[in-house]
Amino acid sequence: MNTKTTVITEAQLGSQFAYCDKIAAYWHERETTPTAYVETYGCQQNEADSEKLRGYLTQSGYAIVQSAEGADVVIMNTCAIREHAEQRVFGNLGALTHTKRRHPRQKIFLCGCMAGETKVSDRIKRSYPYVDGCFSTHHLWQFPEILWNVLSRGKRQFYVADEAGSIAEGIPQVRDNTLKAWVSIMYGCNNFCTYCIVPYVRGRERSRKKEDILTECRALVENGTREITLLGQNVNSYGKDLEEGIDFADLLAEIAQIPGDFLIRFMTSHPRDASEKLFDTMAKYPKIAKQLHLPFQSGSSRVLKAMNRHYDRETYLKKVNYAKSVMPDLVLTSDVIVGFPGETEEEFEETISLIQEVHYDSLFTFIFSPRTGTPAATMDDPTPKEEKSRRFDKLCAVQNAISEQIHEGYVGKTLRCLVDGTDKEFLTARTEGGRLVRFQGDESLIGSYQMLTITGSTTWSLAGEMQNAECKMQN
Repeated sequence: MNTKTTVITEAQLGSQFAYCDKIAAYWHERETTPTAYVETYGCQQNEADSEKLRGYLTQSGYAIVQSAEGADVVIMNTCAIREHAEQRVFGNLGALTHTKRRHPRQKIFLCGCMAGETKVSDRIKRSYPYVDGCFSTHHLWQFPEILWNVLSRGKRQFYVADEAGSIAEGIPQVRDNTLKAWVSIMYGCNNFCTYCIVPYVRGRERSRKKEDILTECRALVENGTREITLLGQNVNSYGKDLEEGIDFADLLAEIAQIPGDFLIRFMTSHPRDASEKLFDTMAKYPKIAKQLHLPFQSGSSRVLKAMNRHYDRETYLKKVNYAKSVMPDLVLTSDVIVGFPGETEEEFEETISLIQEVHYDSLFTFIFSPRTGTPAATMDDPTPKEEKSRRFDKLCAVQNAISEQIHEGYVGKTLRCLVDGTDKEFLTARTEGGRLVRFQGDESLIGSYQMLTITGSTTWSLAGEMQNAECKMQN
């Protein structure tokens, strides 16, 4: 793999904007406004990438629509983390044969993490002749060029070269949500967990410059954004590749000092690099949400070593206990994998005991899914699927009981929440810790912070009543 990060120059990006102009002129000559649909699978980083694709499309004269039917461009921005996700993409990609038959000028593209896998791009070439283009995350910045080549040459385009990845500042973005924004602070991963495909499809870690991030965050706040979520495969590694002498805690502190009434969240944190300095910084600044997603993956030190996670059970618990000591109201969530190759019943019970000791607010739970090209895919895995499913069900039952208990403890409390949407006859809001609250109110409240008294709870959400007018954060 090429391990040298490419920084895209202004001139290179300017050439892409020139392609946008060519595409816009192409449609103008045909006296029509083209439409485009972008479907996103997977993580928040993919969502952020889709915002850039929509930005390029808008600059090229396309109107963004909410369905593939009839769209002139369809982009499937994919995830490669689990086998089920890949099979779903291929199923949906197959269904596009019908939309293209009804709309022959439709151009179909597959991009994202799956496109970075050679087996996938080869399969697209061989078995999906109606797909017009395939490009990896490393080539997203070149999308206007790819689209123009398809339109002007009528030939399929494959931009899937093996690269470490790039950083391109200045790509336009069309965000789905004006209240909440994703801000990528870095890309790629250097950890090479044995089960994970991400380093192979997103490349090595590379950090954006601090000033570029601060400029983006300031603009968002000035335009009314209420929550900014900083993104990276491992945000705690931020700055290691820069010469600025800045780490993630330093970046958080600077963003937290931007004027305005907003909250900062971030994900994902790797326990290996989560430091006391980070937790102290979170505790110090009111604008940093007291919410932490810290994936532990397994409660067994032996399994963690086999996963190449670079920490053991004791180290993880020490970090969690320190974070809770400086942030007593911390909302803690995590990821856990059940049925990693070779996991014994005793090791699974170590995971259960860790969950019971930490008392997570919620968990994202997965049964191990082998990914071709990763070391874990070739490990001996004697545990039957039925046994893994049994363990998975037990783990979910344990966590659901904990989540229900924690949520019951919210009843009677009055919390500052961001009103962010609707759910049938209710408004929805989020606590500082990211807990969902439903309550009665007028839709004009969306976008405001309100004091809500919690009146009820379930395993997954809270019910509340509004107490007074919009409230400002106390700095």
